[in-house]
Amino acid sequence: MRNIPVAVQMFTLREESAQDFAGTLKRVAELGFDGVELAGFHGLSAIEVKALLDEYGLKTAACHVPLEQLETNLAQVIEDQKILGSKYLVCPYLMPDRRSESDYIAIISLLEQIGESCRQEGISLCYHNHDFELERLSDGKMALEAIFDGTSPDVVKAELDIYWLTKAGQKPAEWIERYQNRTPLVHLKDMTTDEEKFFAELGTGGVDLEAVLEMGDQANIQWWVVEQDASRRTPLESIEMSINYLKTKLPHLIDK
Repeated sequence: MRNIPVAVQMFTLREESAQDFAGTLKRVAELGFDGVELAGFHGLSAIEVKALLDEYGLKTAACHVPLEQLETNLAQVIEDQKILGSKYLVCPYLMPDRRSESDYIAIISLLEQIGESCRQEGISLCYHNHDFELERLSDGKMALEAIFDGTSPDVVKAELDIYWLTKAGQKPAEWIERYQNRTPLVHLKDMTTDEEKFFAELGTGGVDLEAVLEMGDQANIQWWVVEQDASRRTPLESIEMSINYLKTKLPHLIDK
């Protein structure tokens, strides 16, 4: 089994990062994470962020950048990725006013265009899902299927979020298998088993994590990314529980 590295999505630690970005990165490294998936630079330049990451021995797994910035400021975004050593740029979310069927059709061509510009610079564009993309369009196809089937696998890749897939009634491992070699990043998240289906620390909920982790080699996954959108504990406590769970499943983390 390959030693697939593990990152934390820094949106999980957004409040901590706003107060003390450097100290938060240091704690992430101390917990045993290999890297981070960035969601903003907290007022720093890409060069300054890279210096902090180097200081704490962390890699940039990827960056989440809003679609609007990808549309209007792509050259600078790509330059930042190069500075950070990030190979993956992620479109993280579609605003509610961009989720009609005609919007999805337009976004397919937009992602293809942005992805090709990224590819020419040695960077892969990935699309990150929520549950709303699992709604069906007029032809019976789910919007997420339409996005991936309508774009080139070499130009637009996937960052599958297993919490949102599960919440939408899907089996994440089946999606990873379907889009294997196109899914370099996977968001590892768990979900409570009650009616609320709230975000949960890894190993404490009902998402079939083991089936997903077993797909790592077959699907050529490059990074596991831990994210917890909201927590009833402090976010640092939550990610510590999650990384400790992964240490029982991924031996290479034990010595970190």
